[in-house]
Amino acid sequence: MLPIRQRNVIRQRVHFRIRQKMEGTAQRPRLNVYRSLNHIYAQVIDDAKGETILSASSLAAKIKTGGNVAAAKEVGKLVAERAIEKGIKKVVFDRGGYLYHGRIKALADAAREAGLEF
Repeated sequence: MLPIRQRNVIRQRVHFRIRQKMEGTAQRPRLNVYRSLNHIYAQVIDDAKGETILSASSLAAKIKTGGNVAAAKEVGKLVAERAIEKGIKKVVFDRGGYLYHGRIKALADAAREAGLEF
């Protein structure tokens, strides 16, 4: 198993390759996900303006344990509700270089169920 630092460098390289191919616009912003050991964070970003439209996290939502699948589902639901309030229905999903399983998949599925399209 690789050390944490080396795994993060590899993840950043993968994320850079993904970001070269995708871009968030005003009509279809980018839903970016960051996962730490203890929490999960999601942002909806308009890359054309270079600004974050909205964000949600397990830290800000005061979820007792933020590093599990249940917390990821809560954050996914929360970010989708906030996006729909702002009039955003379609997004581009940016998994941040993480594998699409576990907490990342739970967040994406919860956001889809709450009404976001991607």
